[in-house]
Amino acid sequence: MFTAPVIILLGVFLLIPVLMALWVSFSDWGGRGSPFSSDVDFVGLKNYQTLLAGGGLAEQDFGLSLKNNAWYVVLVVPIQTAVALGLAVMVNRAILRGRGFFRTAFYFPSVTSSVAITVLWLFLFGATGAVNEVLSWLGINGPNWFNDPDGIFHNFLEIFGVTSGPAALTQNTFLGVSWWDWLGGPSVAMSAFVLLAVFTTGGTFMLLFIAALQNLGGDITEAAMMDGANGWQRFWRITLPQLRPTLFTVLTLGLIGCWQVFDQIYTGTKGAPSKTTLTPAYLSYTTAFTNQEWGQGAAIAFILFVIIVVFTLFQRWALRERPVSKRRMRRYGIPTDGGSRGGRGGDGPGMKVAAGVATEQALNGRGTIG
Repeated sequence: MFTAPVIILLGVFLLIPVLMALWVSFSDWGGRGSPFSSDVDFVGLKNYQTLLAGGGLAEQDFGLSLKNNAWYVVLVVPIQTAVALGLAVMVNRAILRGRGFFRTAFYFPSVTSSVAITVLWLFLFGATGAVNEVLSWLGINGPNWFNDPDGIFHNFLEIFGVTSGPAALTQNTFLGVSWWDWLGGPSVAMSAFVLLAVFTTGGTFMLLFIAALQNLGGDITEAAMMDGANGWQRFWRITLPQLRPTLFTVLTLGLIGCWQVFDQIYTGTKGAPSKTTLTPAYLSYTTAFTNQEWGQGAAIAFILFVIIVVFTLFQRWALRERPVSKRRMRRYGIPTDGGSRGGRGGDGPGMKVAAGVATEQALNGRGTIG
């Protein structure tokens, strides 16, 4: 009874628009009148076929947007997660003075308008901006960041005299884009957006990691420390496994946010230069509102939805709880009657085995974890 208003609101403002967009993706609606009127025809998978196998400009633009966004995801998600976790560990240390100030300072970019941050980034990374000025002090001739369409890996290969790829990569294509371009990495312009994303989202994920760190049990960590395990061993074998649920949350939120990047592109470059900052979300917008291809615009959105779901399921599988063998449990004196799966808490068999491994490595004098 009490949840009925919420369910109704979700149905009216979320479920119904999604179902309408799904219908539009299967129709030839031109943006005028109702998409359910009699003059709107059902075209089946035509819009999806045009994007995925049409062989024209629509397929090429969609392929470019996927390539750009894929490199954006590959770089932003792990970097922002590592930065957020590192900041959380640092700020969570009891010996650090002014922890409240650092938490606020690192979190501040996350609550600042993305439009304002993007405009600031355009000034900082301009041809004569502050970033290139600092690089010039180091003797480095900085690029024209937001006007450079070259892939960073292609630029790296040019240092060694490689200006074009083998025929197998340049002549074969996927979604209208050559494999040579797929492997070229993000453009210099997109690299600036990668740094922008890490700067603006690291603080939010830092708070999630801080909350998780403050809820961890310290008994196993203290026992491993008393047995001689160093800081890296305790973190890698004991602390990090206990952060698995939070890590999954951070990676999932980061993945969804990266695949949906729109406002920075709209404010900053609008897909330029040479469509190397074009993303599926921005392409969906321009296809529908500028080109009046509403069916294709809706189809792009649902293809993007499928991509996000697939990657999320893969992350869930990769971060799943893995069973601890009974042989290892017996090795560290852990009863095997209670099951062999690693627990989520700080006192499960998985954590006890991890503590045993860290202690054993410390006693053997190994300072790194293999």
